[in-house]
Amino acid sequence: MSTLSYGSWPSPVDAALAAAHDGRPDDVAFVGDEVWWTAPRPTEGGRRTLVRRHADGTEEPVLPAPWNVRSRVIEYGGRPWGAVQTDSGPLVVFVNFADQRLYAFTPGGGEPRPLTPLSTVGGGLRWIEPDPYPERGEVWCVLEEFTGEGPTDLRRVPVAVPLDGSAAGDRGAVRELAPERHRFVTGPRLSPDGRRAAWLAWDHPRMPWDGTELIVAEVGPEGTFQDARTLAGGPEESVAQADWAPDGTLLHVSDRTGWWNLYRDGQPLCAREEEFGGPLWKLGQRWFAPLDSGLIAVLHGRGAAVLGILDPETGEVVDAAGPWTEFAPALAAHGERVVAVGASAHSGFEVVELDARTGRARVIGAPHEDATDPAYYPQPQIRTFQGPDGREIHAHLYPPHNPGCRAPDGELPPYVIWAHGGPTSRAPLVLDLEIAYFTSRGIGVAEVNYGGSSGHGREYRNRLREQWGVVDVEDCAAVAVALAEEGTADPERLAVRGGSAGGWTSAASLAGTDVYACGTILYPILDLTGWGTGETHDFEAQYLESLIGPYAEVPDRYTERSPAQHAESVTAPFLLLQGLDDVICPPVQCERFLERMAGRGVPHAYLTFEGEGHGFRRAETMVRALEAELSLYAQTFGLTPPGVPTLELSR
Repeated sequence: MSTLSYGSWPSPVDAALAAAHDGRPDDVAFVGDEVWWTAPRPTEGGRRTLVRRHADGTEEPVLPAPWNVRSRVIEYGGRPWGAVQTDSGPLVVFVNFADQRLYAFTPGGGEPRPLTPLSTVGGGLRWIEPDPYPERGEVWCVLEEFTGEGPTDLRRVPVAVPLDGSAAGDRGAVRELAPERHRFVTGPRLSPDGRRAAWLAWDHPRMPWDGTELIVAEVGPEGTFQDARTLAGGPEESVAQADWAPDGTLLHVSDRTGWWNLYRDGQPLCAREEEFGGPLWKLGQRWFAPLDSGLIAVLHGRGAAVLGILDPETGEVVDAAGPWTEFAPALAAHGERVVAVGASAHSGFEVVELDARTGRARVIGAPHEDATDPAYYPQPQIRTFQGPDGREIHAHLYPPHNPGCRAPDGELPPYVIWAHGGPTSRAPLVLDLEIAYFTSRGIGVAEVNYGGSSGHGREYRNRLREQWGVVDVEDCAAVAVALAEEGTADPERLAVRGGSAGGWTSAASLAGTDVYACGTILYPILDLTGWGTGETHDFEAQYLESLIGPYAEVPDRYTERSPAQHAESVTAPFLLLQGLDDVICPPVQCERFLERMAGRGVPHAYLTFEGEGHGFRRAETMVRALEAELSLYAQTFGLTPPGVPTLELSR
């Protein structure tokens, strides 16, 4: 074992390796007896393809480049494809990212054919959650339609698109299933007898984790929705998912008790202080799936979400046995088979099948393969820290770890505090080679699930109401200070890092505290006044009404909290990373911040990436970003990592 200073340890986990393994399988579903899912292709321009698992266990990508299965509805997208088995084979309907049109195809039956038209108005026509119904000659989905050039000039409504292609050049051929009543809707779910439909809806200024409505309507003889009524939800009750059981009862997940729990026709099935749902950042996320037997596959837990089978008659949940400690909200069921996407601290996300009759779970797709010697993987610790007023702060600690290196006696390691995005989200405890990139070189990482994060009940989420830029900053700083005080981290070599809302927390931390020696800020929010008054997309256009407060009542608070308004307070070196196609946190936010930093002599770098939006998807972008970040820490902390290009810092 070599004795080398922290941050200078040689590691096989390079930036290219981390980038090549970014992303996860998602959007799993059954097509007949087969399991299909979408999969990332970071080395192919960041596209997502559709993968089919045949009955013999072989996997086949069914859409070659440049087809990219991804929707831009609410910009974060969601379930972009659906399929059914027909006499002539699978009928697949999907959204193509480049033009956002719906396409239909049958594998082996020629090229995909467009089902929907293009529009030159604003962001055009977009579609999501397609469910094909060949017997009706239609695919049901959600339409997001721009009515003007502004980011909030649009409408959303459940629609039926003809499968014969007659709407490919005719918007008028798209049949609207219900009148436009709400700003946001999810895809309609048809009851087993075809007589009722259920969907979720909400309106500004609420976000879906604040309050949604569960709406049920009768399906009339002409296939339109009639007598729509709200069965659950409201301004302070979030319904995260609704679906029909095979017996025609309606299941839904609601947080009316302060925790997302499961209900059947309004009655609780398993009342626990655990989450059986989560924040609906993408349309079509699924935390439960009913089985033919009457049992229900569920994701549940505090913090991490694990897979289990719920008996609604007894309220008992039996968890799937296996190494997976975290599951993504992407469940599907067929008969007594359940498919999910699971991972652990030592393995990436993979497609898992659970047989509810035997309890046997196994990997059936996208199996984790060690990209390098797993001895270099991070060794995480689940920690709870104490913040201001004695409040609990949940975090994951990843100490420096390298089987071939140790630090000199008495040396304390540098640590980077990671603030997740959202901010109504959380950091999952899963293998992340970006974290391994740092820990295997001798740099510790602490992921902080600060107040406002999901997974710990509504009260924990609500800590951030009107306190964004305060509670998140305080909680991250409290973890950093605690690590220094307990002798885990070097107090002089602390950094903060985050993307999107985490980028905001990072920038606000540099402007509002003296805890950190430097920071990395990815595709951030920096100016609340601009972001809250037209510089972002419609989904989050009024998010700040709850995170900061009503703009009409507290406009000064928007200025006071914005890092862009306090550039003079930033004295630590920083790295700013931005996609030029980002419509959620646009480049103008970074440019405005840098204008106010000009001439102040603070070392910094600003890297922009063409073709990248909100969150990086291309391997070459991720490599450049990771290497630049490591170089920032090397220059600030006095580290000597081998083989890392030097980032040029401006002043």
